[in-house]
Amino acid sequence: MQNKITRSVSEFNTELKLKGFNVFQIESDGNATRNYSRKDFYKICLTTGKSIIHYADKSFNAEGTVLFFGNPHIPYSWETISTSYVGYTCLFSEEFLKPDRSESLQHSSLFKIGGTPILNITEEQRNFLNTLFQKMITEQQTDYAYKDDLIRNYINLIIHEALKMQPSENYTNTNNAQSRIASVFLELLERQFPIETSERPLELKTAQDYSKALSLHVNYLNRAVKAVTGKSTTTHISERIIGEAKALLQHTNWNIAEIAYALGFEYPSYFNNFFKKNTGTNPKNFRLDLV
Repeated sequence: MQNKITRSVSEFNTELKLKGFNVFQIESDGNATRNYSRKDFYKICLTTGKSIIHYADKSFNAEGTVLFFGNPHIPYSWETISTSYVGYTCLFSEEFLKPDRSESLQHSSLFKIGGTPILNITEEQRNFLNTLFQKMITEQQTDYAYKDDLIRNYINLIIHEALKMQPSENYTNTNNAQSRIASVFLELLERQFPIETSERPLELKTAQDYSKALSLHVNYLNRAVKAVTGKSTTTHISERIIGEAKALLQHTNWNIAEIAYALGFEYPSYFNNFFKKNTGTNPKNFRLDLV
């Protein structure tokens, strides 16, 4: 029985990584819900039940129906209190939702540190949102050529509906100073992108660069970012550069040397080594695999 569950979770992980998206009903896919590590994906949950949600430096006592927005750059955990717990979960990468490299989700008040990721939902709102999640579940099983575009529209509709709602205020706050520092760092990191021309290369490339720009000691910045997000400053920078590198390889006709220079690498070989270390393949093969 254990092997069957393991294979099921493995298949779920593989499908999510390939597509950059998955949606499921919580009560019908409990094993995946409990076991899947969602560190690389944004998450939207519509749940009914009683739970405690820990998000960055806040904790929230949830009872009834809530809509939750999870950011892979911010640690969170979920303690289910009630025996009856139902709803839907949608997981997606930023590349899936925003293939055109438009403004980052981290700028949204629903996903950023210090934002409002948890909303109390009325019965009328729940019924409407249930319909959207059900449509996504149905659509992901079809062979429709433009189903990804349709699913993106459903996700954006959920986000816009949430932006019109009042945020929940049933929070317990802790460690606001570290949260503010981490938030400012992530916002500054996002402002470096997207790279629009190879003639203006990335300037802030290291933790030291960011600490200087923020007038903070690098150790203080590292401690704050690690405490709030669970990742080091260097890891955030590397992940964001890799994300931009993939976008440039996919959406521009720049050669590898131009991309390397645009991302602040002195030599293409340095970029090749960095890319392979973080992705397991080199830029040239990554671009070929896209064809």
